[in-house]
Amino acid sequence: MYDTLILVVGGLVAAAAGLLAWRRWHPASFWYGVGFPARAVLVYLTWRHVAAGCGLTRRRRRWRWTMDAVPVVGPAARGAATVVEQKRRMRRVDVERAPRLGVLRPTALGWRLRVRLHDGQVPADYERAAEGIAHAWRVHSVRVVDVRPGVVTLWATMRDPLTDVAVSPVTGELLTVRPGKLENGADWVIDLRTVPHWLIAGATQSGKSNLANAIIKGLAPQPVALVGFDLKGGVEFTPYSPRLSALATTRAECVELLGDLVAELEARMALCREHGARNVWTLPEGLRPVPVVVLVDEVAELFLMADKSEKDEVAKTSTALLRVAQLGRAFAVHLIVCGQRIGSDLGPGVTALRSQLSGRVCHRVNDPETATMTLGDMDPAALDAARAIPAETPGVCVVAGQDGSWHRARSVYVSETDAEHAARDHAHLTPKWAEVTGSSAVTDLRPDMPDAA
Repeated sequence: MYDTLILVVGGLVAAAAGLLAWRRWHPASFWYGVGFPARAVLVYLTWRHVAAGCGLTRRRRRWRWTMDAVPVVGPAARGAATVVEQKRRMRRVDVERAPRLGVLRPTALGWRLRVRLHDGQVPADYERAAEGIAHAWRVHSVRVVDVRPGVVTLWATMRDPLTDVAVSPVTGELLTVRPGKLENGADWVIDLRTVPHWLIAGATQSGKSNLANAIIKGLAPQPVALVGFDLKGGVEFTPYSPRLSALATTRAECVELLGDLVAELEARMALCREHGARNVWTLPEGLRPVPVVVLVDEVAELFLMADKSEKDEVAKTSTALLRVAQLGRAFAVHLIVCGQRIGSDLGPGVTALRSQLSGRVCHRVNDPETATMTLGDMDPAALDAARAIPAETPGVCVVAGQDGSWHRARSVYVSETDAEHAARDHAHLTPKWAEVTGSSAVTDLRPDMPDAA
């Protein structure tokens, strides 16, 4: 008996040590083989109580066998104690019903499952209950995604994937960069072919400049022309000048450079009209103009006026920038506009420009109006998430695309030195601005880049 007990205890200790070693040395297979099945059992067994606690259940009338008490007087004496008998009968009673769960599907950081809504429920009910569900399931967060009529998908994340982000911004695909990670563990990819223009807002030390570094590093090895607008005297973009085809550092230079961009757009329109193409990507490959990515640092400086003498320059700048945003998508001219302060007080030009920038990135900001200008017209929940970004998490932001969905994300750390090295290493790919805006400004896509469909 004693030997058997030792064997049992030794076997349990060995199994526990093996599981710990498995979890330590190969966490991915441990999660799919042990962790997720255990969590799935927990979710299904506790869902009824979790749904009731979060206010997601509904009362339904159902037939049930119930027990009725029948009083009977004992035969010994009239004053004898009353005996209670139980009688079973079928009747309709109120029953708490939890929403029906689908099949749990594992992900690298948790799981996702579909939930069928009760009559009268809306996805907002589950968004309000998401924090309570996350606490009940002992996970980092629960998000409501993939909303369909009558069905929502809950995405549970075991840990915060934004704590440590390590990806390469270089994707090897034309006009595509990978600046970081999303909160669901997927890569955060900015595809300028899909979402052509982006607005990036963020206070000092929020990670806005780091995101710009990642974008420059990702675009540097691609056959594109990079154009910079830096009214801080050029201190932000001058270190990357080997990879910039043009750089404007004063208001007068900005007006001139924007005039060149508008003229180039008109030339590309004429080229497409001549060949019967709706955009530059349907032109013959040998006639496609080089894509242009315009980087604007501190957009508020373009709209601020020190006195009335600058009014005409600001008006020209605002009009030209808006035309580039409106016409650029079809003609491979893309805008990435950054700013600490983006408010309606800067003038109607900022509001009109903002409406053309379908991609939005909001870091921690100093005033609620900037967050509202960046995300307020998309999803109130995204606005709340942006306002909740703590100061000690630089690089964390809320990303919203043109499809209306939003995610928390974090950009990978790219130092200024790394971005400068990328600019110098790929300086030979920099097209001269005179060639970009001239009649000979056409280039074939590089062989290693996929042909644009």
